[in-house]
Amino acid sequence: MGKMVTPEFLSVFKARRVMITGHTGFKGSWLAFLLNEVGAEVLGYALAPSDQKNHFDLLDLRKSIQHIEADIRNDQKLKETMCDFQPEFVFHLAAQALVRPSYDDPRLTFETNVMGSVNLLEAVRACDSVRSLVYITSDKCYENLEWVWGYRENDRVGGHDPYSASKGAAEIAFSAYSRSFFLNRPGLGAATTRAGNVIGGGDWAVDRIIPDCIRAINSNEAIHLRNPAATRPWQHVLEPLSGYLLLAARLFEKPASYGGAWNFGPPSSEVRTVLQVAEHIVERFGTGTITTDIVENKHHEAQLLQLNCDKANQNLNWYPRWDVEHTLDMTSDWYKKVNNGTPVIDVTREQLREYFPELL
Repeated sequence: MGKMVTPEFLSVFKARRVMITGHTGFKGSWLAFLLNEVGAEVLGYALAPSDQKNHFDLLDLRKSIQHIEADIRNDQKLKETMCDFQPEFVFHLAAQALVRPSYDDPRLTFETNVMGSVNLLEAVRACDSVRSLVYITSDKCYENLEWVWGYRENDRVGGHDPYSASKGAAEIAFSAYSRSFFLNRPGLGAATTRAGNVIGGGDWAVDRIIPDCIRAINSNEAIHLRNPAATRPWQHVLEPLSGYLLLAARLFEKPASYGGAWNFGPPSSEVRTVLQVAEHIVERFGTGTITTDIVENKHHEAQLLQLNCDKANQNLNWYPRWDVEHTLDMTSDWYKKVNNGTPVIDVTREQLREYFPELL
């Protein structure tokens, strides 16, 4: 931990035009806030926040960035927005981002994650100003055989559930556009990134372990775990975002050298069970109880998924800065401070600057 190169790369974004799809989501709001803090001119394109309580609105980002409320499936609106803004950097995060809802509405999941992503690729193809594209999918894009070792970037993509399959399909679409069109633009660097099990303050989505724990604690109810033995390589939201930003800067500087796929995740030593995560949150809060309601799941749900990040370690000099214990501490503390009345923007900025002390 803590080996990552000093992020002089953040200065690359100062006064640059950056477009983010999915900026109203959990990861997207952290990314938009960070880029605004370092002086980028940010435009976000996304649906309205899906939760009544959400990080985007609590940061009041509408006042500090350009906010376009629109659907990634609207190809004409997306293309017009990008061509009007003329971004130099594009980060694509817009997605239907959960496994279980993908079973309820697989069509919407595929329309958003596959055709929405194709719309994004088409918009980039039509916009000559773009010099760096970071196309974010998911660690679940891999055909998961539940190996004990991590998946490498050249392992097969696919997926058992509709969400995972949609992310695998989005990767295939990117590969086709990259080889058919983007290689003919020497000034454009384009890459796809895979990361998963991201946690941190500001996430209130349903069916995710941290928000579920916080809601239960705040309501004086027991935390109900349906899959307590499932293991995940948990990482703080700033870890993959630092990787995306570092990669974007390198693509901008040397487009031909950093294309392709990249994994961003913690080492296997950082894997914890869902139960261990919930226990850590309860201990850090000093209150809360946990119950396990293990029932037969009618839908397939992976128990084990890890990434091999040797490529990012060796070729980008990217490493996680925080271990899993500190990640869980920082996540718990974010919610505790907000519960105690500290403004969300202050807590978010404080943690951002702890992760990137170079910004102080």
